[in-house]
Amino acid sequence: MIIPVRCFTCGKVVGHLYEEYAQRVAAGEHPKDVLDSLGLDRYCCRRMFLTHVELIDEVIPFT
Repeated sequence: MIIPVRCFTCGKVVGHLYEEYAQRVAAGEHPKDVLDSLGLDRYCCRRMFLTHVELIDEVIPFT
């Protein structure tokens, strides 16, 4: 749905980085390189971005 503000595991604030991550990956950059440049070194924080699925468009009709 919406990217969480903090990492579920370590508590690092990651929500503000998702917009830049999505734009750069859509522009053709490799996700590994983008995550490295954003400073997401822990695998728990990287997981928040790599496994995120945008479902808001599918849920809105039911609200």
